[in-house]
Amino acid sequence: MEASARVERVTPLELFFDLVFVFAITQVTTLLSADPTWGGLLRGLVVLAALWWAWAAYAWLTNTLNPEEGLVRIAMFVVMGAMLVCALAVPEAFGDHGVIFGVAYLVVRAMHIALYALAARGDPDLLGAVLRMVPSSTISGFLILGAGFLEGKERTTLWILALAIDYLGVLVGRGQGWRISPGHFVERHGLVVIIAIGESIVALGVSASGSPLTAGVITTALVGMTIAVALWWTYFDWLVIVLEHRLREATGTAQTTLARDAFSYLHFVMSLKKALAHYDAHLAVVPATALCAGLGAYLLAHVLLRYRISGTIGHGRPVAFAALMVLWPFADDMPALGAMSIAAAIYVVLIAYEAIRYRESRSFIRHGGVPTPEAMRAQRVRTG
Repeated sequence: MEASARVERVTPLELFFDLVFVFAITQVTTLLSADPTWGGLLRGLVVLAALWWAWAAYAWLTNTLNPEEGLVRIAMFVVMGAMLVCALAVPEAFGDHGVIFGVAYLVVRAMHIALYALAARGDPDLLGAVLRMVPSSTISGFLILGAGFLEGKERTTLWILALAIDYLGVLVGRGQGWRISPGHFVERHGLVVIIAIGESIVALGVSASGSPLTAGVITTALVGMTIAVALWWTYFDWLVIVLEHRLREATGTAQTTLARDAFSYLHFVMSLKKALAHYDAHLAVVPATALCAGLGAYLLAHVLLRYRISGTIGHGRPVAFAALMVLWPFADDMPALGAMSIAAAIYVVLIAYEAIRYRESRSFIRHGGVPTPEAMRAQRVRTG
């Protein structure tokens, strides 16, 4: 089924698939929590990058092929099983379960190629795009599997090499031949953002369970919820609306490269978890980095997204990003609740600034009018 015939809504099976992916993300936070060192942070990010790229590949696939039709549905359930095994192996992906992760991950990637080849029947351009993707996807999968037989720096190096090949491989062909359905594509990514933010709320509750419900725990929960709400607001208030408009406006390779850059690449730069039981403890250097750099990366992705679609970076989000970078060196010298509160305050001030300073532009965008890139540069129609 070609993208032009694809119904522009996310199917229940896709949401079902995404739940397995989000569980895998939860496992990455477990991996990071178990090894709060610089090496542990690097390994966590590498595993997250691999999982994100696998999910993004299926977001493209189901944007083209209806996953609920015939044998494709069964194939998707097989992929979900393989992804679940990947998720279960994540905490020991750089340990005893490296080979298990590699085998399951290779199945996920191989099934993606097979299903995309099925989707490309009768479409030579799409088939050509799929064939151009085969070498990088296959090599990457086997390298991650091979890394399971190594140890230490060699294993990490092979993972990084595999991901570099995978992420850069899609640049071959410059987006020619791919097909996307803009409404479905934007909704799919928006839903996974919601699910990921929701996971952080679940993490708040899980972290609090078993602890006395003191004023400190309640306060920390509310601060954490404030951060989650702010993450939702800064993405869905206007940014995703403009993104969808630009994607619908573009055609041909300009559309597919925008989808690749704005969603497959830059959406990866967005992720969070916090422990409630030790709200009054000082953050170690690596957890402080995860807090400030993680929230900062989320805003940086927004700045880069805006630049990608309009050639402007705005004011509020770059300043908020800079504020989080200033907080970073001091975060490990203050109570965790204090660092979280300052980070939350930065986001709240940003939201208030955009809502007040750009209320007309924001209202214009939210009610169906999206300014052109030229207008965003030449006029004072700005959103942050």
